[in-house]
Amino acid sequence: MRPLALRALVWAGVLLILLGTLALYNRPDFLVNLADQLWSCF
Repeated sequence: MRPLALRALVWAGVLLILLGTLALYNRPDFLVNLADQLWSCF
């Protein structure tokens, strides 16, 4: 694989991860549930 194609693939993956994280911030109930699950570990 050429370095340019590999770099584009990595940036596309990073962009998808960031967009997924941004989409989760639009669902506050999910974040509250995640925080409650994390807090219950302590």
